[in-house]
Amino acid sequence: MAISYRDAKVVSNEEISKDIYKLVVEDESEINAGQFYMLKVNGQTFLPRPISICEKSENKLTFLYAVVGTGTKEFTKLRENDEISLTGPLGNGFDLKKDYGKVALVSGGIGTAPMFELAKRLRTKNKNQKIDLYAGFRDDVYLVDDFNKYVNKVNVSTNTGKHGHKGFITELLNVEEYDTVLCCGPEVMMKKVVEMCKEKNVSIYVSMEKHMACGVGACLVCTCKTKDGHKRTCKDGPVFDGYYVEL
Repeated sequence: MAISYRDAKVVSNEEISKDIYKLVVEDESEINAGQFYMLKVNGQTFLPRPISICEKSENKLTFLYAVVGTGTKEFTKLRENDEISLTGPLGNGFDLKKDYGKVALVSGGIGTAPMFELAKRLRTKNKNQKIDLYAGFRDDVYLVDDFNKYVNKVNVSTNTGKHGHKGFITELLNVEEYDTVLCCGPEVMMKKVVEMCKEKNVSIYVSMEKHMACGVGACLVCTCKTKDGHKRTCKDGPVFDGYYVEL
């Protein structure tokens, strides 16, 4: 399957926390909250990296990425007016046609990034909807202040206690206060949140994060377990009903 990449001009690329970068590029595409792009630096990155959309504003796309290997380290060298190759938007995002009722956005680490565009769109759809953010981090906190104009309340935890509650974000979350939980982060965290929601019969949707090679369902690298067998995270997800996917 041929995958078409295009070059996008870099607007900015800055480190906002240790090894966490905010990359803004020019792109005219229409996107849905929860989708992702495959990014690579031509002539350097052997395999593209899947990066969730953090924000879409007019003709600009914002990504947050963590420097975890050689590919993302190459991204840190990008400067204004450089070009990065990308393809997207890919995958199925959150279904904003649904009435989620009272919503908890639950995230861990870099999984907070896709929650931002989601919060914006939920607030645009319903200015009176209850939307609370629960964001957990290891030590340093990033992005959460930007949520204040879109959510009713921001709850933060860190493993070290440097910011907010010391411990896990799930210790602050009472799922029975919400109609729907929308979640993205480490699989162990999402597994716990799904279990909490099942116990209280609360709707839960999770955005899965997997290693990917193509992003369009051809390579089968990113499969995840569901009640109907293995599904492709990139093509069938990354957003799944938490009662359907097996974490």
